[in-house]
Amino acid sequence: MTELQNSLFLLQDEKYKEFFSALVPNIDKSRIVGVKTPQLKMLAKELYEKPEGREFMNSLPHEYYEENNIHGFMIERIKDFDECMAETERYLPYIDNWASCDQLRPTAFKKHKTELLEKIRVWLRSDEVYTVRFGIGMLMVHFLDGDFSPEYPALVGKIHSEEYYVNMMSAWYFATALAKQYDSVLPYFTEKQLTPFVHNKAIQKAVESRRVSDERKAFLKTLKYREKDN
Repeated sequence: MTELQNSLFLLQDEKYKEFFSALVPNIDKSRIVGVKTPQLKMLAKELYEKPEGREFMNSLPHEYYEENNIHGFMIERIKDFDECMAETERYLPYIDNWASCDQLRPTAFKKHKTELLEKIRVWLRSDEVYTVRFGIGMLMVHFLDGDFSPEYPALVGKIHSEEYYVNMMSAWYFATALAKQYDSVLPYFTEKQLTPFVHNKAIQKAVESRRVSDERKAFLKTLKYREKDN
């Protein structure tokens, strides 16, 4: 067992392990230690500042779920965009669950939107489930506000996947878009341009959001696919 793994098991919370294991059913329970995110971020900070941090980042694949998250949190600490992007792309193929995917939010990406968008276009065409999910997530985080363009939801709308975790992220993207860019993305729903699952799940999430007005929520409910429409 490595020094890092020893540290993880010292922080193990069995109740949290039981709770979290149910949220990521595709991960073997034996690969989950049961350590909460704030503690993982603290370990990532400590390891990033040590010489052995580089050795850890070169040791893919990792054994435990928590090690993956520590790896992701270390990537977030890289300030140079090119290095951060290179490490992100090296890590992406090893992501095997939605939680590790969604927690990866490199701060270096914020000031390099043009270069990031080029990478997102590539990620969305990947055969890797969580690479596609990550690409959609980056489009949602960085391109639904001032940098928005109508072509971006079109990129997500074109994704027709049989993968649950891709479709859930597509739904999350469009629900967030309904909160932030309502007029631009409403046609995807009035014209039913999305798959029934993504369409209905996005409306469900939008209706649950505090950022969507009651009037809009009422209208969106009328647009849902019914069983007879499928």
